[in-house]
Amino acid sequence: MQKTAVYGAKSIALGVYEAIRFLYPEVTCIGFIVTSKEGNPALLAGKRVWELDELKEEFAEEERTALKVLIATPENLHQVIADSLKENGFDNYICIDSHKEAALMEKYYTGKGMFPSLHLPDCGTQESRLHVFQVKSWKDKPLRKQYQTPYWVEPLQAGADLSKEIIAPWRDNEGINISGKNVNYSELTALYWLWKNRLLPEETYINGNNENAEYYGLFHYRRVLDITEKDLLRIKSSDVDVILPFPMLCEPDIKEHHTRYISESDWQAMLQALEELQPDYAKAYEAVFSQRYFYNYNMIIAKKSVLNDYCGWLFPVLERTEELSSPRGWQRADRYIGYLGENLMTLYFMYHREDFHIAHTGRIMLI
Repeated sequence: MQKTAVYGAKSIALGVYEAIRFLYPEVTCIGFIVTSKEGNPALLAGKRVWELDELKEEFAEEERTALKVLIATPENLHQVIADSLKENGFDNYICIDSHKEAALMEKYYTGKGMFPSLHLPDCGTQESRLHVFQVKSWKDKPLRKQYQTPYWVEPLQAGADLSKEIIAPWRDNEGINISGKNVNYSELTALYWLWKNRLLPEETYINGNNENAEYYGLFHYRRVLDITEKDLLRIKSSDVDVILPFPMLCEPDIKEHHTRYISESDWQAMLQALEELQPDYAKAYEAVFSQRYFYNYNMIIAKKSVLNDYCGWLFPVLERTEELSSPRGWQRADRYIGYLGENLMTLYFMYHREDFHIAHTGRIMLI
């Protein structure tokens, strides 16, 4: 029986472990490997988390050679980890890049009958008209590779109000905007700009190749949704309402996972804002946040009307959360609103999972 271990102890590693365990029961996964236990759990999904040095000490040379290690971390760390594994006698490894991860998670969720994939239905004959903005910031680290962007994706500078540097043709400090709040809202200042300045009646907005788009959305400068040319046909023929990334798995649930990034006082401020403004969603809070499936990164493509309704729900809740936070939002700079936005996206679309046709696809990392 093949023995494996997963290198990493965060969300990517957990998803890979759960997918391998479900899809390949003949494979035994002994646990997780990390470079250092600092900031990592001792156990993940009930499995031990080893430091690499510990595993080297406990495994004989032939065991190290036989063990297949799946490197499931952000891709910019893969080469360093691979070199370290080879130095310590673990030569049998596979780097799980974002394309492999996306394919694996699609197979996993399809096998479990959850979170339908965008890629499965037959193609139609008419392309959907998409207009997606890829968020960029003057603080972004340069990408090592060059990528060709589809014609329906355009760069949008987020936090443009906070820099004199112009790096994109569209900027979130034009028109109605909250660009100055970017330090807390992160990519959500771009979503706000999209909401207030682009989700308009068709006859009022014309923009070159993307005029009269049916779907609008948001990508990151280094994270995009996996949309192929055939998918442009599927979106139309399947009458998709929303495209989201396959959910990230949390351990043990969203409520506990959020403590890594969000203080308890900010979490409670968000819940109070929901109770005041959206009491039906506040009632659904316990059921949604007690499960493991989390829509992260604030990435989305949706019909214009669906995205407009979502933004009209989201931003009043975030504004009220700012007012209830301590210190208040305008007194700090720690992206906490961006993190809360991911949780609210999860709440909103899990709440509406029977109301919308939601299709899912992989999240591709640009490096």
